[in-house]
Amino acid sequence: MNQYNNYYSHLRNTAQLIRDIQKAINGEYSAIACYEKLAQLAPSPLEKEQILEIREDEQRHYEEFRKIYRLLVGNPALSEHTEECPDSYIDGVEFSFVDEQKTVDFYLDIADQSEDPYIKKTFQRAAADEQNHAVWFLFFSQKNQ
Repeated sequence: MNQYNNYYSHLRNTAQLIRDIQKAINGEYSAIACYEKLAQLAPSPLEKEQILEIREDEQRHYEEFRKIYRLLVGNPALSEHTEECPDSYIDGVEFSFVDEQKTVDFYLDIADQSEDPYIKKTFQRAAADEQNHAVWFLFFSQKNQ
């Protein structure tokens, strides 16, 4: 009986991991679009350049997460925008700061729940990137107050 409990527990954990990775894919997909918009609204070349660099990181995460999803599920993930980016630069920067901070915790949770070293490392690295992005958005928010 115990081996069946372990098997079903593993299936539940895998199903949750897949749902979380899908959520991460959608979050990255939304961030890519948002940061393109913010880059166009940026008040200085430095801010525009940095936001586009952050967007490149998000694009890399998106591709890595889609690769993991396909390995786990066997089919490509469908992507959808799950968050709307504010229309003003300062609102967008503040929104992005909060979102990046929440994403750090979410990605670390995914890394913790996975037993696969590649998935762990990918999400830990993405969490570190997201923390770096949050610092930039905090700087831009303070600079433009």
